Amino acid sequence: MDTRDEVRDFLRTRRERVTPQQVGLPDFGGARRVKGLRREELALIAGMSVDYYIRLERGNLTGVSESVLESLSRALRLDDAEHAHLFDLARAQNASATTRRRTPTSKVRPNVQRVLDSMTAPAWVRNGRSDFLAGNALARALYAPLFLEPSGTPNTARFAFLDPRGREYWRDWDGVTGDMVAVLRAEAARSPYDKGLTDLIGELSTRSEEFRQRWAAHDVMRHRNGTKQLHHPEVGDLDLTYETMELVTDTGLTLIVYGAEPGSPSEERLQLLANLTATEAASVTEAASAAGAAASATVTTAEDA
Repeated sequence: MDTRDEVRDFLRTRRERVTPQQVGLPDFGGARRVKGLRREELALIAGMSVDYYIRLERGNLTGVSESVLESLSRALRLDDAEHAHLFDLARAQNASATTRRRTPTSKVRPNVQRVLDSMTAPAWVRNGRSDFLAGNALARALYAPLFLEPSGTPNTARFAFLDPRGREYWRDWDGVTGDMVAVLRAEAARSPYDKGLTDLIGELSTRSEEFRQRWAAHDVMRHRNGTKQLHHPEVGDLDLTYETMELVTDTGLTLIVYGAEPGSPSEERLQLLANLTATEAASVTEAASAAGAAASATVTTAEDA
């Protein structure tokens, strides 16, 4: 990722979003030739010289202090995710060579898998690239369409933009994909030297016009909690809540747990999916046991002969 380009476009798009009225500047009427604030107006609000702000908007955050970033964030009226993104961009641009080589974890420890398996709710672990790295049986059943691709690590962003089934699976496809791109944009600033992430963004940009349009907006967000509106091929529509928890020991990994409103149709359908999953697992176990018994009997017969 070219951090100078990222900084330039992020600051420009955020500046163009802020109106003079929002920051208390007088409106003298007439048409303005620029979107949002002018550079000199933003510099005034942020308490810095116009030349210095122009340097920042050209993408140069080298040596910038936290106090300057805080002033800039307030002037641009950034939300929490955007504020963190600005600091991530500055950190990436000022990082040492050792820090640049550091990449997030992409493997799930056995103990984490045991925790997932002990949970009755759908629960899974993803990395910053939106890879489905691990999950319990109910989470895998919930995301069953994601696993229809025979090869590679399942990836929710790739599924959403490149697989037609993604539009059927997420009932609020536009909102979901907007959030996905915003999460990937934020992750790109946190992990600018993650080759897997860079490759994914390049693939999606090349193959999906919808992704390119959303990527150009430079929106960022961080998933904390919310709702998902799904259409599951076996049990129908599901309205689920979710909570996310970062795995502190495993850098870059996030645990996501889903739930349904008690007594709702979604809770009934989620329970139906759990029952179907348990029945299928029992059938597989029974078939494996029968095959093992048959093999054992064949060996015994051969020995007797």
